[in-house]
Amino acid sequence: MAAIISGYDLKQRRISTQALLQQIYRSLEQGETEFEVTSSGHHNIGGPLWTEDGRPLKFRVKNPGQRVGSFGLEGTEIIVEGSAPADAGWLNAGAELTILGDGGDTTAHCAASGKIFVAGRVGTRSGSLMKHDPAYANPEFWILKNTGSFSFEFMGGGIAVVCGYGREDLPSVLGDRSCMGMVGGTIYVRGPVDGLSDEVWMLDLDVADQKFLQENMPVFLGKIGRSELEHELTDFSRWRKIVAKSYEERNVHSRMTMREFRDQRWVGNGGIFADVLKDDYSHVAGLVNAGADRIKIPHWQDKRFGAPCQVACPSNIPTQDRINLLRQGKYEEALALVLKYSPFPASVCGEVCPNLCMDACSRRYIDKPVAMKELGRLSRNVAPPELPAASGKQVAVIGGGPGGLAAAWQLRLLGHEVTVYEADQEIGGKLRQVIPTDRLPADSLASEIQRIKDIGITVRNNTRVDADLFETIQKENDAVVIASGAHNAVVIPFPGHELLTKGLDFLKDVNAGKKPRVGKRVIVIGAGNAGMDVCLGAYAMGAEQVLAIDVQRPAAYKHEIDSVKALGGEIRWPVFTEKITAEGLWTKDGELLQADEVIIAIGERPDLSYVPREWLTDRGMMDVDACNHVVKTRGVFAIGDTTKPGLLTHAIGAGQEAAFQINDYLAGKELKPIVKPELINQSCLSKELFKPRNRGRFCVTDAKDEALRCISCGTCRDCSMCLEACPEGAIRRVEKADGTFEYVSDDDVCIGCSICAGICPCGVWAMEIMV
Repeated sequence: MAAIISGYDLKQRRISTQALLQQIYRSLEQGETEFEVTSSGHHNIGGPLWTEDGRPLKFRVKNPGQRVGSFGLEGTEIIVEGSAPADAGWLNAGAELTILGDGGDTTAHCAASGKIFVAGRVGTRSGSLMKHDPAYANPEFWILKNTGSFSFEFMGGGIAVVCGYGREDLPSVLGDRSCMGMVGGTIYVRGPVDGLSDEVWMLDLDVADQKFLQENMPVFLGKIGRSELEHELTDFSRWRKIVAKSYEERNVHSRMTMREFRDQRWVGNGGIFADVLKDDYSHVAGLVNAGADRIKIPHWQDKRFGAPCQVACPSNIPTQDRINLLRQGKYEEALALVLKYSPFPASVCGEVCPNLCMDACSRRYIDKPVAMKELGRLSRNVAPPELPAASGKQVAVIGGGPGGLAAAWQLRLLGHEVTVYEADQEIGGKLRQVIPTDRLPADSLASEIQRIKDIGITVRNNTRVDADLFETIQKENDAVVIASGAHNAVVIPFPGHELLTKGLDFLKDVNAGKKPRVGKRVIVIGAGNAGMDVCLGAYAMGAEQVLAIDVQRPAAYKHEIDSVKALGGEIRWPVFTEKITAEGLWTKDGELLQADEVIIAIGERPDLSYVPREWLTDRGMMDVDACNHVVKTRGVFAIGDTTKPGLLTHAIGAGQEAAFQINDYLAGKELKPIVKPELINQSCLSKELFKPRNRGRFCVTDAKDEALRCISCGTCRDCSMCLEACPEGAIRRVEKADGTFEYVSDDDVCIGCSICAGICPCGVWAMEIMV
């Protein structure tokens, strides 16, 4: 029998909330665990309560007041017969709260654990500040109908399900301005959605999402007594999910570099002066001194600092070393060097890479950056390096895109057996599937893919990895690399978004030779690099007029934009889309941009439904540490777009680093993050020693001639200028037994004049100030 708790005294007068709660406490002390509560707006019924022996508590409540179930603990079940006012389930810490009616404002506010089921609708700001402590299960918030405005404000974690049942007439089942400030968690929603925060993405369900709803929907409907709705509410064609944008996606904006701020904005002068030093004058040095009396001492610091090109390159390619080998006439060795860092010197470095190395190149301050693209193409047909002895270890790579192949390449060069699992008919990923062939020649990519296969990497094409296969792969391999990329296009839920063509699918069809039909007028939403590829693809398919729009300054590289404009393409920003119709695209300013086809290209998300859900972050990406190792398991590493959005070259660099980390992991070593070399300061370089070329007449006819232009930042080019210029003859060149060399300064002769540091074109000599 349940304990009967009444909110009225013997004269049927309402008692205070404190008096009602004291009745519950007394009954609990007497061993009662089930309670029938007849309330009259009394607050805080249902928590936080527990029993000493851990027996569960159950409350059935009529006519509760605010905060029913607030602070409810695990093992507590609360059923509200009818509706509940504001703050139901506030700060829920594990209880199960079922409301057999509507929930008031701020239902599930700050919920951190447990489950809340609502048989009707909920009020404004419901689900706001939900959070997830990784030590406990996700809080769940199930709503049969709809929410009020400002729902899920500042949501940081947990799972919410809004079924939208019977509310198809509403503009949005989430109310107005939903998900403002959302940074984590997942919201599954069925029905119309409008007025979403621009800090979130609305995506299609993947296999794992459908499985979650399929398994848990019957539980929810059973709790609220509406099991007859199961068939209707498990039609997943009407469901979408909402996730927060990543930090990088929310903070895409232009900002000046620290150097620009210093050079353009900081106008200070003068300095800080030290106090007068005390000196007993026991030893007085001359005007010109050697040995210990020097004010400055030179140090030859070959490779102490990294060249700008190497530091900027995600694949860490030391171009200065490559060019030094060319300068020494070691052509084959120079062209083979790059293969130790990337399997795609021709197709990526030479064709599609945005060449961050060239943007950083010190030579650009003189005339033009060193021609990295042309240098990369020289290595197209170079034979792969010799393989070491077999390690006896087996590694699987899921995904045959640039990141996965880079990881597989490096792992094979380290002596491990590697198997690549690729869902498509051929490896290459977006290099082969998406990038137009006029930007990446097919024969260039084919030759480099063949070189990858030639070193003994096993490739299983047409093999899509699901949860069962992944489990088998884990068992059969010593380590696994997850590099399946991002192939689920992001679509913003404008009215009419179902009329949109996904940019990624469009580019895949173009590259597959399917020749997708487009009208004469095409609008592309998104002016990043992918958007420019879509524009080029549209022109290739017969479009006559292509317009790319964006809400911010186009993120595409200048040469990408120039390629589109050269074909007559137009780019406009900022343009905010209101809706899509058969006529074209309507902006929020009321302007109609007429179009026969509207293609959206604003990014993609990965499909990671084959891995356990707990391996993912709240944003649905692989949760890895600084060594690319998955946090929640051992021996599994993840790279590229499965961890965060990035460029193709970022994926290649991550694949290289992951391979080195896996090699240490297989050897039983402690994993440590790979740190790039410290960037050399431009002030260390003597750029005035190099003769500028006329930029207007500059033309690369032979990439090997770039050996004459490279400054060799931070790496000695063995020019002997320091040896010849030293006024005291203190510097000599020392040849070592292994064929390397170094320059040495004689302390007994050197006077610390700094001429060696001043004349060194590479910034290798540095002066230490003696105190």
